[in-house]
Amino acid sequence: MIKIRNEAHIQKLRESGRIAAAALALGGELSKPGATLISIDTAIRNFIESHGAKPSFLHYNGFPASACISVNEEVIHGIPDMRRLKEGDIVSIDVGAYYHGFHGDCANTFAVGEVSDEAKRLIETTRNSFFKGFEKIVEGNRIGDIGFAVQTEAESAGFSVVREYVGHGVGENLHESPDVPNYGRPGRGPRLMNGMVIAVEPMICEKSAEIRVLDNDWTVVTVDKGLAAHYENTVAVTANGPMILTDPN
Repeated sequence: MIKIRNEAHIQKLRESGRIAAAALALGGELSKPGATLISIDTAIRNFIESHGAKPSFLHYNGFPASACISVNEEVIHGIPDMRRLKEGDIVSIDVGAYYHGFHGDCANTFAVGEVSDEAKRLIETTRNSFFKGFEKIVEGNRIGDIGFAVQTEAESAGFSVVREYVGHGVGENLHESPDVPNYGRPGRGPRLMNGMVIAVEPMICEKSAEIRVLDNDWTVVTVDKGLAAHYENTVAVTANGPMILTDPN
């Protein structure tokens, strides 16, 4: 069932979203050559908890960390460990914060030092594909309109779209209905209604979108070792257009 939120719910989602977004920004600032993934995760956890919230991902279905930190060919669900980032890496960080009964969920991909032109283009296209989808989050449109816009932007740049993992509703639970694919056909899927809250999260691959899950049962990687990028915000459908709830300001 797709839940419709009132203004009080939206405000609570905005509060949790602000914490998640600020924690994500901190993770990006710490993503420098030589930094360990576990140190970034620890800083994110400490930041979230210092604001009276809980990391949404910690122990979620057994996930062992507070943030998903995925490097280079890792698409999503990377488990932070003692690996050190190096010049030229790209790192995707996915953060959730649970505060006063609601979750905020957001992600971004950061360049570690100087990266290749193709890596820069992938990161930029992934972000742009989110905003192309964002433009379609209008009352009366359908979920397929969002996915089509994301897919068109990514594929027109020569990149590919992961299909096995999708965006989702957000609220009292981290993952709720509806699913929000990053591909689709215009005019298809559930209709967007005032008060719906969804996470739109393009997962875009440099080369093939064929993926596999590592033996840790979490980390998703590209089969061909091509780079992958991830960009996500929690967004409310309002009568005045879409509103990003995961904004740190």
